[in-house]
Amino acid sequence: MISEALLLESGAKKLQLKKGESLFYAGDMPKYFYQIALGELKMNNFNDEGKEFIQGIFTPGMSLGEPPLFIGKPYPANAEALTDAEVYALPKEMFFDMLHKNPDINLAISVTLSQRLYFKSIMASEISSQDAEHRIIKLIDYFKEIVGLKPDEKYKVLLTRQQIADLTGLRVETVIRAIKNLEKKASLTITSGKIFR
Repeated sequence: MISEALLLESGAKKLQLKKGESLFYAGDMPKYFYQIALGELKMNNFNDEGKEFIQGIFTPGMSLGEPPLFIGKPYPANAEALTDAEVYALPKEMFFDMLHKNPDINLAISVTLSQRLYFKSIMASEISSQDAEHRIIKLIDYFKEIVGLKPDEKYKVLLTRQQIADLTGLRVETVIRAIKNLEKKASLTITSGKIFR
């Protein structure tokens, strides 16, 4: 979203994270703007029984944790590296200074936050009222749209079945059954264990 050159010029440092390492925890106060350079991170919560709910998965070029940074509230979720990762960290004051000097970035951030809000609205509706198969198709179609593919173009799902479960509020066993049913209905295909839609 924001160029590496501008981030570095504005004072960002690159952090190295190992798989499973946390960038921040729910309850921490935000002090940095974060943008992924390499690898993948997830934002998650756990319920009282210890079941994980993934709020989102973030890949290179994506930023995370901006809403709490803007409003000065604690993070509502954890951020954890799904793979070894490199993340730009720009101190809050320097981030706001960069925004004032580069107003075009405000629109890009607004679009990004709007896309996430749209996804949350769609998934909240799906989780509360739709069956497992419908939730899974909606999730896959959302990711397909994010990468810029047209509805008739084939998309290889990069999420694991566990991640699909955690993003949709389903059990992994339910996801596996639903995916097999969707394959029988020709709503998706499975080739060498990989899901395509």
